[in-house]
Amino acid sequence: MSTLPPGFPVSVLDRSRTREGESPARALRDTVRLAREAEALGYHRFWVSEHHGVPGVAGAAPTVLAAAVAAATSAVRVGTGGVMLPNHRPMVVAEQFGVLESLFPGRIDMGLGRSVGFTDGVRRALGQDKEAAGAEAFAAGIEELLGWFTGTQTAHPGVRARPAEGLRVPPFVLATGEGARIAAEAGLPLVIGDLRRRARLSAAVDAYRAAFRPSAWAAEPYVVVAGTVVVAGSEAAARRLLAPEAWAMAYSRTRGEFPPLAPPERIEALEMTDRQRGFYEDGLTGHLYGTGEQVAEGLARAVAETGADEVLVTTSTYDREALVTSYRGLARAVGLAPRGGGEGAEGHPGS
Repeated sequence: MSTLPPGFPVSVLDRSRTREGESPARALRDTVRLAREAEALGYHRFWVSEHHGVPGVAGAAPTVLAAAVAAATSAVRVGTGGVMLPNHRPMVVAEQFGVLESLFPGRIDMGLGRSVGFTDGVRRALGQDKEAAGAEAFAAGIEELLGWFTGTQTAHPGVRARPAEGLRVPPFVLATGEGARIAAEAGLPLVIGDLRRRARLSAAVDAYRAAFRPSAWAAEPYVVVAGTVVVAGSEAAARRLLAPEAWAMAYSRTRGEFPPLAPPERIEALEMTDRQRGFYEDGLTGHLYGTGEQVAEGLARAVAETGADEVLVTTSTYDREALVTSYRGLARAVGLAPRGGGEGAEGHPGS
């Protein structure tokens, strides 16, 4: 069986997905519980996301949730996948991560993205518009943000970010659109997906490596490939676990609202429009799912094709027990070393 090299870092992104009939509070508490499980299983990082005004996602404040995760764990690296920089002032982001790093030294990652709100109403509520996520504005925001840590920012002379200044929190750029170019020019690690569009993914990674400029934050390119991964007892069972997320995406594309996860049996009984059916079927294809052996082989191929330095996986399904079982199966299949504490893997950014 083809699998990942020994010690290859595999990390987790959890979006605090809500379920029908359950409160957002339950989803947030389950994220913290899942982080403890991921730590015990040997995953390298555990990241949380930022979404605003979305019924199906409870994680609206990633640095707050990251603090809860870090407080509940002791060894796994904790970070954001990511903080959406257009929604925040760079100084405030620096201060938040400065607090996190001060409380949990050596364990915090700062993943940065440039998406704005899901709808026009949310964007207005955040005081932003689509132009706020422009590539050049994002690049300038990253430069200012990192300058608050190094004390070299020039946008606000005489002002210092406390307690961020002088601390070193590893930054990562989440690639959307021109994100790979921005990461390369800034000399920062890149987080890029998805695994379904392998040719485009590989081309973007190659371009990033070719354009990379060493910086004080990274001496060489570092690529984290992200994607949806599901492990179950059979390929059919794993595919069925994808149904709740696939339907949520199809619903959002046709109704304009991203809903809580529904159970597969209810989804299978739905009468979908042709358009919804098309989006739904698309949402079921291209991901890495199946038995542990099948998924391990698929991840090994993805790493070989992209030259990835790390894999960031996300699993989303209605059944929480099946979700945890999937992460356990993946950990066994790729040979993660269970931990009871201690340091992260050596040789990787932020380790």
